[in-house]
Amino acid sequence: MDDIIAERTRGLIDDLKTVCRDFGMGNDTGEYKVITQAFQYKFLHDKFIKEITAGLSIAEGTSKYNALMAMDDAEYEQQMKYLPAGVAKFHKTQLIPTLHNRQNVAGFDALFDQTLNDIAAQNSKIFAVRTSSEETVQMFDEHLSHLVVNTAERAGFCRALISKLSQFSFDDIVDRGYDFFSGIYEYLIKDYNSDSGGKYAEYFTPHSVGRVMAEILVDGEPKSVTCYDPSAGSGTLLMCLADRIGSKRCTIYSQDISQKSSGLLRLNLVLNNLAKSLKTVVQGNTLTAPAFSAPTGGLMQFDYIVSNPPFNLDFSGFRDDLDIPERKPIYFAGVPTIPASKKSSMSIYLCFIQHVVASLKPKGKAAIVVPSGFLTLTPKSDKVAYAIREKLVKNKWIRGVVSMPSNIFGKTGTNVSVLFIDKEGADTRKGAILIDASKLGEDKQVEGKKRHVLSDADEQLIIDAFKKHETVEGLAEVPDYETMEEKWYSFSYGMYSDVKIEYEPITEADFQQRMTDFSAKFAAMMAKGARLDAEIQTQMNKLRHE
Repeated sequence: MDDIIAERTRGLIDDLKTVCRDFGMGNDTGEYKVITQAFQYKFLHDKFIKEITAGLSIAEGTSKYNALMAMDDAEYEQQMKYLPAGVAKFHKTQLIPTLHNRQNVAGFDALFDQTLNDIAAQNSKIFAVRTSSEETVQMFDEHLSHLVVNTAERAGFCRALISKLSQFSFDDIVDRGYDFFSGIYEYLIKDYNSDSGGKYAEYFTPHSVGRVMAEILVDGEPKSVTCYDPSAGSGTLLMCLADRIGSKRCTIYSQDISQKSSGLLRLNLVLNNLAKSLKTVVQGNTLTAPAFSAPTGGLMQFDYIVSNPPFNLDFSGFRDDLDIPERKPIYFAGVPTIPASKKSSMSIYLCFIQHVVASLKPKGKAAIVVPSGFLTLTPKSDKVAYAIREKLVKNKWIRGVVSMPSNIFGKTGTNVSVLFIDKEGADTRKGAILIDASKLGEDKQVEGKKRHVLSDADEQLIIDAFKKHETVEGLAEVPDYETMEEKWYSFSYGMYSDVKIEYEPITEADFQQRMTDFSAKFAAMMAKGARLDAEIQTQMNKLRHE
């Protein structure tokens, strides 16, 4: 049944994309706004209908909508007071069937836009996000219909949207949560959230990586904990973490410079029953204007942090703002310098690693995605990277590293690894576990593109090996911190694993036969090469005489 419902839900997304295409917005920059905001409107609307009618006695054959419309206004408003926290409120005029019934009024596009504006305003205390400068970002664009350039087509565009939304119902699935909506959400945003060649805050993290990170980070059932992502993107890592902990036992904090990513994250939180955390979603530059500070000064600290930061980016415009004495407690290892050429290669992820370390509670845990090259950079090649590794080892904060298979992130060819930082138990920890998962998984076609995918068994193998914290031949090594110091604080599995050569016992007769076969093949190849050389020489002679 879930497969059928999921297919119908994907069908709604496809229908909305068709509407955009029919009105000239196929693959347009505004298309993602229409798709995500229309989807969010429908989801919140259907959740409201389900919650406000819960417990009502509705006559057989009467729809929930008609039962609500039959109430007088005072009774309707009274019923809204009993809605659970995190449920958006809608007036009768804002319900989708009401708009559907009014499609033929003049200026329907203006009515549609005003309806969304009013819904956003009356629910702004819960569903708005803020910028680092304390400005409010409402959940719907003020003039969504204006994304259609042709003024004469806007009313038709809005009618088409309402028509598609009216044909679908979330009634039975609004409370399904992460297990159901993670796949739907990934399908919804697959065309709108990519790494864009490494641009700031446009990364999408595969669920397999997110699950591995969450399962390794979280032990038992923590209660009332804080979770943070300083480069949240569309929120995959935070959703994996919240699902592992339990949405009612954690509060989500996030910041991201991208307007688009912040909008996608808001939808992700709504779908996963985490609307309470929208008040701690901030759009802004995490490095220059961190949104969460401690009452005593400095950065606020968290129980759990996950992050897949941008790796390389030209941040020369604000680099010097970070390299000041006041920020030294955060950037303990320093700030990358500005190269003479190719400023886009500046290693901004090194700033995020330090931000994460400074944002961890004394017993906090973090998982950070980094380029695998970070694991072995020498002080001559990168002083900042080396100093970070040195601090993590000397403080015994590095709990382990997992090196992932190449192409697991799809569009980036960079090999990636995940650092696991754990301040709890550092006094008794002897060493770090280094896992080489590069040979796990297999190539598959995902949405028409070749991707390297970890199976459930691969994920569990990594998780189990990490938690056992023991050497596994061909997979895991557990060097002690003293040995890591001797090897330039390397986090690479290969630095600590012995190279094993497998020998195949053969008889002298077998050896001689193989040598004979190889000699024959080699002679045949040489003869073929000589023939090709002769043919090439013949052709060149012909060309000279023509």
